[in-house]
Amino acid sequence: MKELIDKISSYNIFNYLFPGLIYVAILREFTVFDIYQENNFIGAFLYYFAGLVISRFGSLVIEPILKRLKFVKYASYEDYIAASDKDNKIELFSEINNMYRTLIAMLILLLLAKLFEITTNKLDIPQSWEFGILILALLTIFIFSYRKQTNYVVKRVDARKTDLIT
Repeated sequence: MKELIDKISSYNIFNYLFPGLIYVAILREFTVFDIYQENNFIGAFLYYFAGLVISRFGSLVIEPILKRLKFVKYASYEDYIAASDKDNKIELFSEINNMYRTLIAMLILLLLAKLFEITTNKLDIPQSWEFGILILALLTIFIFSYRKQTNYVVKRVDARKTDLIT
């Protein structure tokens, strides 16, 4: 177990575990949804997974909205790679940047969870449907996350092709 904990990076802690734990704690107080775990081992994995989902929501939904609104501006991926090679602090700043985006996503998802609770109560939607909706939402998030990550890999390979040729 200690080896597993030693391998968890600060990125994983601050972008997955921390927001996942905070989300579950606030969700428990703010809505009827209670996924808190008494078992710390199971809880750690659940909170990590919740944080992963929150992070992906931030990457797939919050980031494009803020970019479209011109609230944030990103450097090209190629420029990011080149600059990161020369300045290792850029990766740290990017990690902090992603943590803020994940916290924004966490707060929005808390509001959406409350809205979902109110809507399902008003429309008298069966609880079995709620689980199906959750699975469908998670499937959608991870399909688009897979595509986005694949694009990053391709961009990184393309950016390094010129290094390999010369």
